[in-house]
Amino acid sequence: MFAVVFNSLSFAAESQPSVTTQVAASAAQQTLHQDWQYLVSQHVHPINQGHSSAVDYSAMQQDHAKLQGYLTQLSHITQTEFDAWDKSSQLALLINAYNAWTLELILTKYPDIDSIKDLGGLFSSPWDKSFIPLLGKTRSLNDIEHKLIRGSDRYNEPRIHFAVNCASIGCPALREEAYTGAKLEQQLNAQTERFLSDNSRNYAKGDTVYLSAIFKWYGEDFTQGFGGADSIDAFLLLYPSALKLSPALQTTAEKQQLDIDFLDYDWSLNVAR
Repeated sequence: MFAVVFNSLSFAAESQPSVTTQVAASAAQQTLHQDWQYLVSQHVHPINQGHSSAVDYSAMQQDHAKLQGYLTQLSHITQTEFDAWDKSSQLALLINAYNAWTLELILTKYPDIDSIKDLGGLFSSPWDKSFIPLLGKTRSLNDIEHKLIRGSDRYNEPRIHFAVNCASIGCPALREEAYTGAKLEQQLNAQTERFLSDNSRNYAKGDTVYLSAIFKWYGEDFTQGFGGADSIDAFLLLYPSALKLSPALQTTAEKQQLDIDFLDYDWSLNVAR
């Protein structure tokens, strides 16, 4: 079914997708992400009052064939087909791909693993392993995040940091549904509020705002004009209620004078207990 729909998209990469093309792509993607929708809806569970989630990796192992089938479907999508989609559908696929292949990587060693970092070596990173057939090349997780998403001039979307999941407790929640182009804006906004409102990983106390190390590692992504924000302070002002910023701290943020400390990151596996 996918080949029939995708092969009908004969548009060049630089072409603007027509309405007909976008409707066809949207229909195809709804089917494309069905298996991932099933897997995360069944085996990813909210914890910490819904602020985060945990994965039942044992149950995922039982459904490993479904996961591998989904990954195979993703690997069949060509760059030309991908380029014919609207940007939201492209980004939804890349986020789902990152999360699904991360889960696949964990399953190669589960249950003999306490952290995704256990899958690296003394001089190698699990994020640099080239094992992902995607858009005509064999790629790593870092390739998806830092080249296809962050390194592209297509998206300028800092909220992806609250959507891609590194299988760790310190990460923002793995969402319990597949990302889709049609729902992406709502999903990214919900994930951002979900993460910022988790006072175990982001909170204000006194005159200081304590933030996840994500804001330290990828601080520049929050300064590129998303929502008019040109600083971390300005980005946080887009979500003052989630972070529970007092009026005084909001005023300080408006002056870009927030005192920010970054918290330690918990790399323990996000396994359901």
